[in-house]
Amino acid sequence: MSLLNTAAGNTKIMKSQKGTEIRIASLSLMPDSTICPSSTLAQCFKPCLKFAGRGIMSNVAGGRQSKSDYWHNDQAGFLKQLRQEIRNFIVLCNKQNKQAAFRLNTISDISWERYGIPQDFPGAIFYDYTKSANRLHKLPSNYELIFSYSGAPKYQAQVQRALKTQAPIAVVFRGHVPAGKYFLGREIVDGDASDLKNLKYRGKIVGLKLKGNNKTQKTRSPFVVEPGAAQDCIELAA
Repeated sequence: MSLLNTAAGNTKIMKSQKGTEIRIASLSLMPDSTICPSSTLAQCFKPCLKFAGRGIMSNVAGGRQSKSDYWHNDQAGFLKQLRQEIRNFIVLCNKQNKQAAFRLNTISDISWERYGIPQDFPGAIFYDYTKSANRLHKLPSNYELIFSYSGAPKYQAQVQRALKTQAPIAVVFRGHVPAGKYFLGREIVDGDASDLKNLKYRGKIVGLKLKGNNKTQKTRSPFVVEPGAAQDCIELAA
């Protein structure tokens, strides 16, 4: 069983690398409360992207679950194999005169820096989304994160911590992204085109359109924001 998808099977991965000199390898695990430790606080587990796109296919879901089981049951073996696959992909990219990049949390939130993964490959790019504001500090120079918002009350300490940084903050909007307006005092930009571009939106809200099946589209999770909550300008305190 291979861990990395190196064929840009994920739609966002394909869009992100298109027209660039970068090739992206990704890792998709089946999320759970251990792999996504803040999902309970953020109330985002039900509308998770695990139900979007190819995730509804039984073989895809089964493959993701097998990888998650591998992680839980043999972490040392998993990390050894992951490092080898990363090395192989870097060698391939070098032969193709491409820059190797990795998104290891497509629908998970593992702190890979704790395991030395990005540190072991300083010439490669690593990036992810996270719901842990603590991860935004003291990252390796080749690892960048976008914080993921939720309006859940018990998650607001994380949101406030993230707002004290210039890290891009991803917000999922229902229906459409109100680009050009403001949310949380930050300008909203449309982030559905490219994750690599989203990394450059320092101090901004990266708006993402809600995706997934019909059940997901109807969710009332505070993870999803209504476009009407956006403001036309920054409201200054009196």
